[in-house]
Amino acid sequence: MSKKVLIYSSITKKVIMAFAGLFLITFLVLHLSINLFLLKSDGGAAYMTAVRFMITNPVIKIMEIFLFGGFFIHILIGITIQIYNWLARPRRYRVEGFSHTSFFSKYMIHTGAIILTFLVIHFTNFYFKKLGWVSPPEGVGREDFYQMAMMLFSNSFYAILYTVLMIFLGFHLNHAFQSAFQTLGLNHSKYTPFIKGLGTVYSIAVPLGFACIPLYILILK
Repeated sequence: MSKKVLIYSSITKKVIMAFAGLFLITFLVLHLSINLFLLKSDGGAAYMTAVRFMITNPVIKIMEIFLFGGFFIHILIGITIQIYNWLARPRRYRVEGFSHTSFFSKYMIHTGAIILTFLVIHFTNFYFKKLGWVSPPEGVGREDFYQMAMMLFSNSFYAILYTVLMIFLGFHLNHAFQSAFQTLGLNHSKYTPFIKGLGTVYSIAVPLGFACIPLYILILK
């Protein structure tokens, strides 16, 4: 295979990964907006209304397929690119010189692996219960996601683990947001600073929003 083909193949992977990443970034905002209903003191009425809409709407069901596809593609290509980078430089330099690569960029594969671990735990506790692959706790219905959330987030270990993993998610998103736009060629002296600033705000606000939920339930409920 020629070097040119390899270069184009690598660029294609990065573009696909960028689109998948942006799709997941958009989904996180929707997911957070629904989860924030857990903070309402209405016995879960608003949250379950939103959940029922998500699990019964046919359009959402189709988007769910794209969501899992986006996760799979993003993870698979991310691992492939990282392995290719490792193979391209099999020996680390004896003395590490100064690099313009950001801290978040250097550890994307590590934060990604941690987030993947979280997703497995999260889907096992919520989504797979809906399919019946994992039995819910006694007294909790298969689609009673409000009670399951209350039970899980009332557990100090799970709540703290969830919060810590949201910190890693923030690290991952900080670079991912900017990298996606850069990969798609949307670099401009006028807009790039705005994109970087928006990415920083996003990578703090969204994980913080998710982290506030278990902490609120654990401490105040």
